[in-house]
Amino acid sequence: MLCADGRVLNVPEHWSLLAPGDAALSRRIKADGPTWTMIEVKGNKRFSRGIWAPAARIEALRAELLVERMDPAYQRKLDAGRKRRAEEQVGYVEDFRAAVLTFLAFHPVHREVAEVMAKRIADHATPVGSGTVARTERIPIEERAEAATIAWMRHQTTGYDNMVIPRVKGERREVRRMLAQRSVQLLTRYRQGQAIDANSCALARALHNR
Repeated sequence: MLCADGRVLNVPEHWSLLAPGDAALSRRIKADGPTWTMIEVKGNKRFSRGIWAPAARIEALRAELLVERMDPAYQRKLDAGRKRRAEEQVGYVEDFRAAVLTFLAFHPVHREVAEVMAKRIADHATPVGSGTVARTERIPIEERAEAATIAWMRHQTTGYDNMVIPRVKGERREVRRMLAQRSVQLLTRYRQGQAIDANSCALARALHNR
């Protein structure tokens, strides 16, 4: 194995690789003693490829977890957890939709457009595991709503997805900044209550086409 600092490590004898997929077992393995987490880096993304740990400990904890999972009380606990998370998700989606609606701040004449747009953005950005800015807790929900709106508009109302952007440091960031400015200018028209030509407005077309 190759460490982040460039050192080559030999996997200890009698260790084995626990493949990803069982989060509960992975947590117990990490908490129970020494482990090595294997990460594959592709570009800016990191992918877990499993956990190296003593084979005997992996099997012992796997058997222990299997016994627990056979207990009806364990299943009831899982069901209660799923129900709680589902309720929390429903509440978050509504809170996020409301935050997007607040950020849009459209004039009353465009209220219906704002409602449709807020729902589209919330539906796209809030699913668990989506990896969007809406799922981060590092910034306030108001900032998440703004970032998600600008990102949604970048993909839905501009030609960003088809642009050929030079692989120059900072170039993609600059393109996004420029497109964000255009998106804000477009939002301003709706905030001011200006008359919108549905045939020529990129936002109107994006909302109509779906």
